[in-house]
Amino acid sequence: MDCLQCASGAAAFTSLRVESRTSTPNFVSVRVSFAREWDSLRKPSLPFLSSSAYSLHDGNQLKFYLKVGVSTWIHDFKCQSRKVGIRNDHPQNADLPRFYSKKEKKPFPIPIVELRRAARERIKKLKGKPKTPTPPPRNGMLVKSLVPVAYEVLNARVKLINNLKKLMKVVPVLACKHCNEIHVGPNGHPFRSCRGLRAETRRGLHEWTSANVDDVFVPIEAYHLFDRLGRRISHEERFSIPRIPAIIELCIQAGVDLPDLHTKRRRRPVIRRGKNDIIDANEDDLPDDLDPYAKFRKSILVEIPDSEITSPVGSEEVALLAMETFEAWELVRQGAERLMRKYAVRVCGYCPEVHVGYSGHKAQNCGAHKHQQRNGQHGWQKAVLDDLVPPRYVWHVPENMFELQRELRNFYGQAPAIVELCVKGGMEVPEKYKSTMRLDIGIPTTLREAEMVV
Repeated sequence: MDCLQCASGAAAFTSLRVESRTSTPNFVSVRVSFAREWDSLRKPSLPFLSSSAYSLHDGNQLKFYLKVGVSTWIHDFKCQSRKVGIRNDHPQNADLPRFYSKKEKKPFPIPIVELRRAARERIKKLKGKPKTPTPPPRNGMLVKSLVPVAYEVLNARVKLINNLKKLMKVVPVLACKHCNEIHVGPNGHPFRSCRGLRAETRRGLHEWTSANVDDVFVPIEAYHLFDRLGRRISHEERFSIPRIPAIIELCIQAGVDLPDLHTKRRRRPVIRRGKNDIIDANEDDLPDDLDPYAKFRKSILVEIPDSEITSPVGSEEVALLAMETFEAWELVRQGAERLMRKYAVRVCGYCPEVHVGYSGHKAQNCGAHKHQQRNGQHGWQKAVLDDLVPPRYVWHVPENMFELQRELRNFYGQAPAIVELCVKGGMEVPEKYKSTMRLDIGIPTTLREAEMVV
């Protein structure tokens, strides 16, 4: 007579007696017990997982219940372990957007395959249904809810430029003479990252000089359109049409009226006879002084000349000016993103040329990599926010450091130049920019400590 004892983490069999190895086994009552901390993982629907006593008369049935019980316990344990998680909208450390070489084409915001699939589904849904009227702004009218947003974006841009002129008189900003890299601080960084003219002779070192507002807040220009639904700009008209900042052109198309830049406003939707065949509706019966968007008009701020700029006095005034500058920066980006959802903005996939409109212009002035194969034509695609309002990233200097060290480059973070300028002016670090600034990384004090980092 043999005695076999079998024990596991969830159940322990006290005794299992067998008369003989060759004869038919005769099982006695078996009791299954669970530990207290695992009682919540049991399923009452399975009879084997109960703590009551059962008489099992078949060895195969015992194996089946063992297999089902253990697998069910593992499944429940995994499901309960997945419920425990920590959600963080802003990661602790994040990398900067990828730097694309001039020889690479920018990726599409939405892949071509997804666009074609969405178009097929849209055509399939509209098949057999009556055509619906074209909504604004495709029908020539303005989106009334976005007219105040356009004025806010334009005023925030003017306020941002005026505040930057004042803040840069207190916080020094340096720019390289040979490339487009800048640095916020009295001394430039020592990294050999210059890619400008004759950088090999200087071994990549920068030559720093004082920067201006255009170095911090990059101006992106675009052609001004008198009629955003009119024909495309030809190559012969590239010098006769004025070029203005793209963010101003977007605000004009969204409803802002500027006396120097005229644009066509329609009071009735256009009539479409084809994809590119548009006829203006008859407006002779409407009064001449009718303006459906008059109640949305607002006053427009004016840029202050450089000769009239006065520097702020006192740390409190500088900190308040830094907060206003950051709020204007965020308002420009958030408002421009809202406008771009309705009003189309195109960007060239090879160069930074931007066009505000549904179809890009035909000017053959693209000088990017292999432009000879395209005869200087642009590769238009949908633009993203960073194409219209590009953030120029700079190295972040921690508070307890005066200069950056070349050997500890991997431990430093970066932030947009306007954000770094406001932080140096006394503003607290915004939560959304802490990940790229790497504030939670401990910076070694010596080179030996840096070599010991895993």
